[in-house]
Amino acid sequence: MSADRDLSFQNDILPRVSRTFALTIPQLPPPLATVVANAYLLCRIADTIEDDPELDAAAKTAAMADFLAVIGADGAGNHDAGPFAADLAARLSKRTRRADRELVEQTAIVVRILSRFSPTQRRAVLRCVETMCGGMPEFQAHKTLDGLPALVDLERYCYFVAGIVGEMLTDLFCEHCPELARHRNEMMALSVCFGQGLQMTNILKDIWEDRDANTCWLPRSIFRDLEGGLSRAMRDRDSSAMTGGIEQLVGIAHAHLRAALRYTLLIPRREVGIRRFCLWAIGMAVITLRQIDRSPGYDNGSDVKISRRAVRATVMTCNVAQYSNRMVRLLFAWASRGLPLLADEQATCPPQGARLTSDRLA
Repeated sequence: MSADRDLSFQNDILPRVSRTFALTIPQLPPPLATVVANAYLLCRIADTIEDDPELDAAAKTAAMADFLAVIGADGAGNHDAGPFAADLAARLSKRTRRADRELVEQTAIVVRILSRFSPTQRRAVLRCVETMCGGMPEFQAHKTLDGLPALVDLERYCYFVAGIVGEMLTDLFCEHCPELARHRNEMMALSVCFGQGLQMTNILKDIWEDRDANTCWLPRSIFRDLEGGLSRAMRDRDSSAMTGGIEQLVGIAHAHLRAALRYTLLIPRREVGIRRFCLWAIGMAVITLRQIDRSPGYDNGSDVKISRRAVRATVMTCNVAQYSNRMVRLLFAWASRGLPLLADEQATCPPQGARLTSDRLA
């Protein structure tokens, strides 16, 4: 199959599996956008394995290993993806969305595109997918409706599904813009916070939908003062009882998004596409947190989902402000006004993602 046809499939499937990333990824410079879109699709295949309700933990672990074997140790696609794709697609739940199933069926195309990138790009993407596939099964094996034991476990989960993506993007951004090399260490640390801020926002938005899917990623330690604990409050769908814990988690997510802002302001203003990519994501997350903070009794993700009008307004204001760091800071301050915030926003921002992989889930 030709490279053009492969890229046509990638461009077609992206908006069908993620409206958000279909909006932000094309803002990147074209060669970079192609790599990031491909990396997202590879991660989406891993997510599809993780999220399938009919595959048990052992089956998911085996599928992740088979997926990595198909990609190959150097990202060159050393194994025929056909048998893997056909077998996995046949075992996916009937509730799997059609676009996600099609993506799995066409794994070979996504892997072929990866194999055409530079060695540096392949290494960055492969490290991300390997870390994700290695970390997610651990949490699947311990998944419970009682939630995660503590905040550190939530941090580790966020690292495996989002922080590692931030590290990958930093490697790709530094290759694209060599000027960023002098900020690489700082950006690597901030990128983990960036990913955690976005992931925590999604977790807070989707807590009731996750509950309906027999999943809970909230840390029990934050809700220890609840009568009957977190599991009872969620079983009774008593969101009002959870308000204090939700507020604390909103404050932590807010702190991480402030770190994401610092990350973005390290990017040269001439890199318009990269700054837009980051600012749009931060803006939509901040608005979602405000929706959550204003609706403490929400019991459905749709109650706190931001409107298309709000998305358009975020895009337009970010595009106007992006050329001035001062304007970006003012815009963030205005958008995040009233949100709870930790007294020390550095307290939960890990110095590097590697720290989060050192301890097993409690």
